[in-house]
Formats: sequence, structure tokens, C-alpha cells
Amino acid sequence: MRSCACFLPVVASLAVRDRFLDSEAASVAEIFSPAWGLYARMAVQSLALRFLLALTSLLSAHGQEELFNIQIVPQGTEMCQRPLWDSRLHLAPDQVNYKKNEEVMLSCPEGFQPSFTHVKCSSEVQSFIGGKPVYREVWTVRNSRGAWVRIQSRVECSEVLQVDPETFEISSTSIKLKWTCRFPDACQGMRAMCRLAAPSSPPCEAEEVNGEQMLHGQEGTFTCSPLQPFTEYSVTIDLPPNTTLFSWLFTTEETVPDKPEQLWLDPDRGSLRWSSLPSCNGEIIGYQLSITARNAGDSSVLETERLRLNGSVTELRLPEHSPGSSYAVTIRAVTAAGAGAALMREFHGNNSSDTPRPQGIRCRSARDIAPSQGTAVLPLRPIARGSEAAREHQLIVATTHDGSLVESICSGQPRLSNTSVYLAAVLNLTAPTDFVLGDGSRGQGRHNAALRPGRDYTALLRLGRLSPQAEKFTCVCYSFSVVAEQTVGQWHGIVIGLVVLLAVLLVAAVILWLVLSRKRKYLPNKTKEDN
Repeated sequence: MRSCACFLPVVASLAVRDRFLDSEAASVAEIFSPAWGLYARMAVQSLALRFLLALTSLLSAHGQEELFNIQIVPQGTEMCQRPLWDSRLHLAPDQVNYKKNEEVMLSCPEGFQPSFTHVKCSSEVQSFIGGKPVYREVWTVRNSRGAWVRIQSRVECSEVLQVDPETFEISSTSIKLKWTCRFPDACQGMRAMCRLAAPSSPPCEAEEVNGEQMLHGQEGTFTCSPLQPFTEYSVTIDLPPNTTLFSWLFTTEETVPDKPEQLWLDPDRGSLRWSSLPSCNGEIIGYQLSITARNAGDSSVLETERLRLNGSVTELRLPEHSPGSSYAVTIRAVTAAGAGAALMREFHGNNSSDTPRPQGIRCRSARDIAPSQGTAVLPLRPIARGSEAAREHQLIVATTHDGSLVESICSGQPRLSNTSVYLAAVLNLTAPTDFVLGDGSRGQGRHNAALRPGRDYTALLRLGRLSPQAEKFTCVCYSFSVVAEQTVGQWHGIVIGLVVLLAVLLVAAVILWLVLSRKRKYLPNKTKEDN
């Protein structure tokens, strides 16, 4: 309503001008014919309408600045209306109208500062109509030289301290923020503090942090550390004695969880069970389990299953295996930051031990090893049964006899290279097959490279079964060594060496016999002389 009132003097002045224009049009009508008079009157009214529209557009364009600081008032008005500034501003005295040259004090709520603290009501001539001045009210403020000048913009309450949330740097152990003081005189003695938002309680106890720092200057940073992961802290910036400029609740980032503490085999239920972890380092969103089963009857066969379970699950039923099978189990808890350290256990039948005691892997052997050709024959048998017979079998070769490496290759995605670990073939086994390893054939992502003499080899026939929540691999290992062939020259050298060795031994034997014979002849003569 107040913004509409500011236009009433303008409309009044326009009405006076319109009456003046109407009288001029009437004079024209008396001189010319009635038709020309009508046209002249319509033209003058059209010009007045265009002037009114242009003035309205101009006022609308300056609505964000001039409209709040300027009012058109009749001649002789000695009052100013309350300005339409920030609603948070407090004016003292708090009135609807103010007298000309009356000074008004401005203030804002705690933590805010007005653009100006003292303003004054004033007026200035805007235009002349009929030789008489048309005034408008204005609000003025003192400049740096002490003179009162018209306020050009809207007066607002601005924050004394600005802290941009987009500049927050939050990790699992620290909180860092950037601050800027817009009114340096009002920021003297600022103090930043960092505290636990709430007292901690078992099992996730966090120590109170001594994060307090005096802030100086117009801008800077505040860092709070060291902190506990996944813990809520409050950061405040105060002005003495008790003005809070900034207050925010932060939660530090998650980190990987601790190692699970308990894992045991429940023989009655035939399942693995473990204790759930508290969400101290982050929300526990799941568990990763890796179970490697070894058959007591055939240690060349490994069955590895990797599962991803929900964070609320604490039990898993073991798959059926033959009596005497052993299980090597690892379990990790998972947060949004990743998987934590693994707890490992080895179970034998109904017994368990804390330290893994894997049985020695006894791989099957290869035959027809030909070092000169770099080949060996593997008697492969399909791992899949029934409907799985058409599944692809991978043949992975590693230049090692290391059992732990063989297990890791079987249980996951091996890091393939051209020499140490490589994919030799992908086979659709449906019946027993003698596969020639090292024939040099190539394919997409595979290379059946020739075997090198003097190296140990382990070949894994692997079958994988994948699902959204589990990965299961069954492997059969073959182990062999490629011995370097002996050349004819090498055999001749060996034979000569043996002959020389025999000759040396023969000469030594003759010398020893002569010494012993002489000693026997000397002993009887010595006895006779003594007698």
C-alpha cells in the first residue's frame, strides 16, 4: 500500500499537466475546424499516455534502489515516510513518518550489521510544473568528508561474518572452513571453537578436542583436528561477550571399519556366525566373506566362494561338502569408505583354530613334457556337471609352485601379464580332453605361450559362477616343471669328468695300498730289534 502511495503525487502532477494540455488542445480547436481540433486533442492525450507509460517503466526499473529512498511529495511537505528497506532493520525512533532533517539510528539483529548506522530525512527539487517546484523526499547519509549525500541503494542487514558452506573441507580426522569479516571494526576479538556435539558413549567413545583459536584480520581459515571418524562436532565463532556469529554442526567422514572380533562355526546349525561391529568408523553397510573349501579326498580341487552380505546379517549356512573337508574363511566389514581389515579362521570339520593352517595343495601332474618344443599335455576333465556342462572353463597358467598364489588366482580376478600369470585358453569342456599347453596359439585376450625350460609351472582349470551377491570359483590345479635338455657336448663332458674322477680315485687307492704294505713290513722288524 505504501508503494502505491508514492505514485499519487506523480499522478496528480500528470493530471495538472493533462489539464494544461487539454486547454492547449481546445485553443487549437478554436483556430482550426472541429475535426482538426478533435485530432489535436487525441494526439495530445496520446502523448500524455506515452509519457505516463515511460514514467511507470522508469520507476519500475529503479524499484530496487530509488523507489526505497525517494518519495515525490507536494510543495511544502516537511515529512519523510518510513523507508521500505530490509524488514530486519530497527529504526530509532521507530515511527511511520519522520520530520525533515531528523536523524534516525539504524541497527540489526545480533550477528548482522546495517549498511549505515545513521541516516537523515531530507528533500530535493525534482522538477517544476507551471513554474512551481515539485519536491521529493530522500534519505541521506554522511560521506567520508562529513557531507550529507543521498543514499543510492537499498539499506540492508548484512552478516558481520561470512562462512561459505561450499568451502568446507571435511575429512575423517579434520574440519576446515574459510571465513571473511565484512565489517573489520566489528570483528575484534573473534574466537572460534570446536567441540563434540554430544557426549560420546561406549562402544564408540571419542575424546574431547581442544579446538579453540583467536581469529584476526579480515579473512582466514580455521582448522579443527585431530578428530574421530563419523562423529558429530559443533563449530562456533563468537564475539565477546556472548554474540554468536556462526554456528554449524559437522559430521566427520567415514573411514574403513575395524577388523571383526569374533567368527565361529556353529556345528549344530552347520553355519558360520560372527559378531556385528558397531558403527564407530562409519555405518556398517555389509560384510565381505571369502570361503575356500578343500576336499580331503582330492587336494588338487579348490572351491572358493566370495559373498557380499547385508550389514544386518550375522550368520551364513555353509555349503555341503564331503566329510573331512576344511574351510579357510576371511571376513571383512564394509562402510561407505570401503572394506576394513580381514579376520581369518580355519575350520576342520567341527573344530576350528584361530590361525589358518591350510593343507598343502597337491596338484595333478602333466605328461609328455617336451622341453625342446615347449609343450606339455594336460589331461583335463570337465568341472561342471549337468546343465553347467556348457559353461566356459578358463585355463590360467602361472610360473610358480606357490600354493598361496594359486589360491588367490583361483578366488578372484588374477592380474594377468605376459610372463608370470596369463590366460592360455578358454574351453567349453563337455568330455575329458588332452590339452596341449604351449602350442603358441593366440586369441582374444589369451595366449598359449610356449613353455620355457628350467621353469616351474602351475596350470589352473577354473570355472566361475557369478551372481549379484556371490562369486563362486572351482579350480583344479596341475603342477609340473620343464627340465632343460642336455646336449651331446654336455654328455661328453660329463663322461670325461667321470673317467678322470675314477682315475684319480684309482691312483689314490694304489698309493694308499703301498703305504699300508710298507708299514706292515716295518712293524715285524721293529719288534725283533726290541727283543
